[in-house]
Amino acid sequence: MNLQKYIAGIIAAAFVAACATSCQDRLEEQYQNPEKTTNASIDKFFTKMLDNRRVRADYWNIRTLLVMHPAVYTNIVSYPNTPKRYQEQLSYLNDYWKDYFTPNGDGVAGIVPHMREIEKQYATLSAEDKVKADVFLNAARIVYYDQTSQVVDLFGDIPFSEAGMLNLTGETKAPKFDSADEIYNALIAGLKESAAYFATASLDPLVASSFGKQDMLLQGSLDKWERYANSIRLRLLMRISFQNEQKAKTEILEMLNAPGDYPLVDETTNNILLSPLTTYTDYMRNAVTELESHLAPEYLMENVLRPANDPRIRVLFDKNVNTKTKVPNADYYSMPANIPSTDQETNIAAGKYAVLDSTTFMFNTKFPGIVITAAEVNFIRAEAFERWGSTAQAQTAYEKAVKQAVDFVFYLNNVGATFRGVPAEDALTPTEVSDLLASATVAYTGTTDEKLAKIWTQKWVDFGFMQSIQGWSEVRRTKYPQLTFVPDTGTPGSVNPPSRLLYPDSEKVYNATNYESVQSKDTRDTKIFWDVH
Repeated sequence: MNLQKYIAGIIAAAFVAACATSCQDRLEEQYQNPEKTTNASIDKFFTKMLDNRRVRADYWNIRTLLVMHPAVYTNIVSYPNTPKRYQEQLSYLNDYWKDYFTPNGDGVAGIVPHMREIEKQYATLSAEDKVKADVFLNAARIVYYDQTSQVVDLFGDIPFSEAGMLNLTGETKAPKFDSADEIYNALIAGLKESAAYFATASLDPLVASSFGKQDMLLQGSLDKWERYANSIRLRLLMRISFQNEQKAKTEILEMLNAPGDYPLVDETTNNILLSPLTTYTDYMRNAVTELESHLAPEYLMENVLRPANDPRIRVLFDKNVNTKTKVPNADYYSMPANIPSTDQETNIAAGKYAVLDSTTFMFNTKFPGIVITAAEVNFIRAEAFERWGSTAQAQTAYEKAVKQAVDFVFYLNNVGATFRGVPAEDALTPTEVSDLLASATVAYTGTTDEKLAKIWTQKWVDFGFMQSIQGWSEVRRTKYPQLTFVPDTGTPGSVNPPSRLLYPDSEKVYNATNYESVQSKDTRDTKIFWDVH
């Protein structure tokens, strides 16, 4: 589906007005199977929170948020050197904001209003029924905390404690902005509490059946919900580790040193992935080609993948074909970042640059939404041990993470190949993995700083453009990889990538009084509270 079709389908609605007039109507239009339900209730609201286009490999999310903003700001995708390349597109940021704060339609999770509806209905239950509903409440909270942390990572201070009051109390109250630091503390504490619930939860058979039916993410696995909560908590603790090292160090080491008490998503069998809906038939080709985001980016290819002879190259990219001779290119050529846009466009038209792999990415209708993977968790573990523990343990975790990251891309290629009925790329061999881990730019050698740089760089590769919100957060936190950007001198005020996203105009208009409290922070150069390194 192309961008024009999406634009034609958008109906602009003011934040407060939309909630006041249509929130309840939309919430009543629920799902059954669980892709469609017949009435509004806690379990149905929970399913609605999971059905999130901001998690799935959805055209609109990829095209208007990921490859236009955080992926560009981390150099993980290609982009022409044209004016406004680093400038935020506020109308699209408003869409992202609305998808979090309001229920907007199919595939829009409306995280805040649905969480508040669950809390409202839970409060009316008897003590006996609350016990039965606890599994939905705690699973919904984990999703809520995860999604909220990403909004904070993009914008900083946001409405939190008073957000969604219309759904919770019926009061149309303009919500105050809470401190990003305080929100993070609440999320970390909340994730610990919900993980503790799942650690000991024992469900009535009927409740277990209902939960399994409505849980389109983890199919009712209490073990995976506990791992999900612990792993997101681990992510957030590491995110604040340069801003509040003592808290992060204490809580992270407590978790890592007691794996039986704090199980994590540390094996690939526990990856948290959101499968496409059974009715989904689209793919991401248009989303990545409309902005020339599909070409091999120079830093990734020339500074990271090629020097290590990384086997991922063959499943990340296709060599492409010369449009004049119709002959495949001899190698995987990346697009230089520092040549004029006219030269870039000429070479693009000639088919000179490698492009995203058609099976892994472009036409992969079964590409999952990536929530958190074992590779990320083990990169966090490696960083923690390198900074606060044993470098030998750090090496073990790092090498496991690199292998898992490589395996995951080959897995995605196989998923796409199976669905399309085409051959997958040559299978990954043990020798290729051992050679990668022994290569100079990947091998776990050097000083502590050099080892940390390798952890952070490999983590950046693993996130790619589909997890570029996480990638951008980590680049800002760690300052690795050490990227350079060609200044956009033709766009005053947006010469370089920002440190945060600007608040959408709708918030300035419809929450004007509370916006005044954060207006001085609403600049491209204001850093998120954890960005202190």
